[in-house]
Amino acid sequence: MPKTTAPHAPVHYEVAAANPQAHLYQVTLTIAQPQARQTVSLPVWIPGSYLVREFAKNLQNLRARQGKRAVPLHQGDKHSWVAECREDAPLVLTYEVCAYDNSVRTAWLDTARGFFNGTSLCLRVHGQEAAHHSLYVAPTPATSAWSVATGLAPLKTDKKGFGLYGAAHYDELVDCPVEMGDFWQGHFTACGVAHRFVVAGAAPSFDGERLLADTQKICETAIRFWHGKGKAPFGSYLFMLNAVHDGYGGLEHRNSTALICGRRDLPRLGDKRQSDGYTTLLGLISHEYFHTWNVKRLRPAEFATYDYDQENYTQLLWFFEGFTSYYDDLLLRRAGLIDDATYLKLITKTINQVLQTPGRKVQTVAQASFDAWVKYYRQDENTPNATVSYYTKGSLVALCLDLKLRQEGKTTLDDVMRGLWSRCKAGPMAEADLLAVLEKLAGRSYARDLQQWVHSTDELPLAELLAAHGVAVKSEPAQLAQRLGLRVAENHSVQIKTVLRGGAAEKAGLAPGDEWLGVQVKGQGWRISKLDDVGFYAGSQKQLIAVVARDGRLLELPLQMPGTSPAPAKGRSRPATPDNVGLTCTDATATSRWLAGSA
Repeated sequence: MPKTTAPHAPVHYEVAAANPQAHLYQVTLTIAQPQARQTVSLPVWIPGSYLVREFAKNLQNLRARQGKRAVPLHQGDKHSWVAECREDAPLVLTYEVCAYDNSVRTAWLDTARGFFNGTSLCLRVHGQEAAHHSLYVAPTPATSAWSVATGLAPLKTDKKGFGLYGAAHYDELVDCPVEMGDFWQGHFTACGVAHRFVVAGAAPSFDGERLLADTQKICETAIRFWHGKGKAPFGSYLFMLNAVHDGYGGLEHRNSTALICGRRDLPRLGDKRQSDGYTTLLGLISHEYFHTWNVKRLRPAEFATYDYDQENYTQLLWFFEGFTSYYDDLLLRRAGLIDDATYLKLITKTINQVLQTPGRKVQTVAQASFDAWVKYYRQDENTPNATVSYYTKGSLVALCLDLKLRQEGKTTLDDVMRGLWSRCKAGPMAEADLLAVLEKLAGRSYARDLQQWVHSTDELPLAELLAAHGVAVKSEPAQLAQRLGLRVAENHSVQIKTVLRGGAAEKAGLAPGDEWLGVQVKGQGWRISKLDDVGFYAGSQKQLIAVVARDGRLLELPLQMPGTSPAPAKGRSRPATPDNVGLTCTDATATSRWLAGSA
């Protein structure tokens, strides 16, 4: 492996794309002053993605030496090792990492592209996490046409970015992912801060200049939101976007973000229209950029120091993910990238996602935050019945809070966010800090409001608060799948993925995994290939037989077709909460005042 002549930090890594065809990185870790019986470990999770991912499963051929002497290694558990070394000589560990996860969370390597997070490649040296760390990204024959992009500080690099980088400590090292390849790149400045955008996998029709211009607007709007004419808390920022055939996601970091989108969602040369897919991409960019403040700096008190060995629990993801989700599209509106009508369309989708989740009546959004490790990130056929998304419901809590504050006329959620930033010194916060800032700025306690919206399963007062800002909420007919209480996939037949609690499908006995083959209506049997066929053959009939295949058997299940309007709640004459609504602007001036951020 090529060596650098620049001075190393006490903890130094060299990473090379040694065998792209086999998806193998070669890693060399040098510990200048090891402890006797030095312990090293690979994290089990990556901050921002709340799932134990067992990164150590991809590590192989781990060896250790001091000088020419081989050092015995003993594995302590699934992700840690102890080197039986001396203190008087540098300890060198070598190993390989298989990188075959083309997501933003782990690592990828093939002949066209490399990407890695430090949590997937860089063993943590116990007892030296606070020491300076360095990373040498080594050029190889396989990477001769590639460049490197990372948020790490360059110490000695070539014109393509290969070479030596530094980090103040382990947390910083693993919070700066590395992108490698023959990528497109562009630059812009936002409020005096240099920004770089790299895109891998784009089609020839990709309009990079439009993406840069639109992203610049987002960044300027976000920086001014938090600081007015003040300075951002970072000196530079990097966007790394991987355009794939079909994909979506992002992960925030302290001065960068890793993104994935479908390449058809990128803006296209000669096409001035803004597709829904491109709007979604801009919302993702806005979301991850907002996280630079809200979760990377202002963060849950439980995340003051990360424990890389196990789950880190907090009840505040409804705030850090939910409030970020509220502001991602709102800042697009304030940046002039979408209009009021488009924003209301986006928020309508969020409201309906929550209303169509029976789990909102089972778990509070605070409980959902705590259980993210076992529910949100381990979704199965029962997830919609058992929990609620802290992204979507959390964003509606932010919406309600903002509208309530504006209605009372003393402050706004914008002011509250900036107040928290100041109160918590851009660091760890607790729910008590939010309540304190609310009471200070709004002149009253919001403890009861948060108790109802965050710590209970009561419905949110959306209709009332939106109406006060010129937006009417009206019940609309639901699609057949929602009326039946189903989530399905269609491929020459109807495959049932989820049966929603309390719906007609559950009452009929349909189950996840069933293949719905046909229906019997008034003695006649009909084959179905998509769910709409059910409505077509049923017509006005309310009773039919669903013919399904389950475990090699054919079952005939009596099904009561639901109506198009919500049934009255049990014991009440009023209809139940609708599970599909539409938003209509009734006072454009009031709505624009809210969306523009006017007090």
